[in-house]
Amino acid sequence: MSRQRSSGDLLADRRYAYAAACLAEGDPAGAAEMAEQALALAPDYAPAWFLLGEARDALLRAGDPAQAAPAREAFARALALEPEDALGARMRLASLGEGPADAAIGPAYIRALFDGYAPRFERHLVGDLGYRGPEMIRDALQAAAPDVRFGTALDLGCGTGLMGAALAGRVGHLTGIDLSPAMLALARRRGCYDRLLEGELLGVLAGEPEAGADLVTAADVFIYCGDLGPVLAAIARVLRRDGLASFTVQSPEDDETDTSVRLGPDGRYAHGDGHLRQAIAGAGLAIVSAEPAGIRRQNGRAVPGRLLVLRRPG
Repeated sequence: MSRQRSSGDLLADRRYAYAAACLAEGDPAGAAEMAEQALALAPDYAPAWFLLGEARDALLRAGDPAQAAPAREAFARALALEPEDALGARMRLASLGEGPADAAIGPAYIRALFDGYAPRFERHLVGDLGYRGPEMIRDALQAAAPDVRFGTALDLGCGTGLMGAALAGRVGHLTGIDLSPAMLALARRRGCYDRLLEGELLGVLAGEPEAGADLVTAADVFIYCGDLGPVLAAIARVLRRDGLASFTVQSPEDDETDTSVRLGPDGRYAHGDGHLRQAIAGAGLAIVSAEPAGIRRQNGRAVPGRLLVLRRPG
């Protein structure tokens, strides 16, 4: 990720590396001190401002309320220096009550996150977190449309191609879409896509023909989208009549009926059933099924979620 690039000052880079090591070892006070030393040498080094924000935020969560304002200030400085926000400063500001949560995760952050994650993505997600999203979507589609072969399908946020592999034999022409070039390279190597497109979901969907797809899938993708209204409307536009869309979402742990969108401490959005119903109705789609689904595990337990199958009414 961009936070690892050089500041242009060797001594500042060393201070930054010490700060990152302190934070990783559970010493946020030491991390803050080292980050400030790095910034004294390279005051426009955005990664050091972000790291200082992380250290201040850790001290805040450890019980020091005086760290709230300095944490916000550090993240704001990082964002001002890098407005594209590959570091995720906007997300961290939202977690501190600064700025709208539903627009806090941007494309540059997602691209940087998954470009760095790509080499260990499947090992960590499938092996360590027990991820089963693609297989669950495949089974839900089989229940909704038994043994139907979909002529044309779009796989949103295709990643390394796990969803494409799960759809093998059920799709005539499959397009994978992802923001991350590194993920797309792995999907290409898998060989289950007829076409791969790099770009942000709404932008790519806008370039697809109207009513040109029989199926749209999105496995563990909308956890990085706030308001689902725009993306569901874009999906409805590209679906043929009676076409299906299937996707997973993360649910709030305390109130699944909530109409809001929540950005959790895990850096993922949780969508209450109320929000889902509003976004689906606004897009003109109909619910075929909406079932509870723990598609991955975190901290030893299933993360609450929903698996939905929608239809564009004919």
